[in-house]
Amino acid sequence: MAQKAAKTQATRNSATLNRTHLISLGVYIFFLLVRTSLFKRKLLPFIVITLPAMGIEIWFERIGRPSYTEGSSGKELRKAGEDLEAKGLTEWMWDIIYWTWGCTVFATLLGDWAWWFYLVVPAYAVYLAFTTYSGMREGFSGLNAGAGGQGTSTATPSQSKRQAKIEKRGGQRVQYR
Repeated sequence: MAQKAAKTQATRNSATLNRTHLISLGVYIFFLLVRTSLFKRKLLPFIVITLPAMGIEIWFERIGRPSYTEGSSGKELRKAGEDLEAKGLTEWMWDIIYWTWGCTVFATLLGDWAWWFYLVVPAYAVYLAFTTYSGMREGFSGLNAGAGGQGTSTATPSQSKRQAKIEKRGGQRVQYR
């Protein structure tokens, strides 16, 4: 049972990568078949939109595919690959792949104007950046209160928020037994 966690991750990564490649292949072949047989769809937006997803898939293949070596007892796991279910950037990359698949299917079924759905991703990124910037700016405005500026805090500078809440409720109550 040596390296059980690594073997489990290697199996999970292999299954995830195989499934991802098959779904991508199916979605892209579906688009190309509909484009050539039923409707005339533009090929340039398809190529431009799917390039990031294909690049991410290649990246996942490089970092996530387990590698094996031939040993005395058969194939032995050499490297399990990175965790493809990690939070943060990896999770965001999966979202890009899923969104690309959705936009490709929408463009196949609804027409070339559906490629505009792909702009939701950068628009959401701009929204997140703006709200983060606004929150930071608001947070930094409280720092000026100690330097003679006007802060947005309602509590006095010597009180914490917890102390202000306790005082608002009528002070601290002590129970004697």
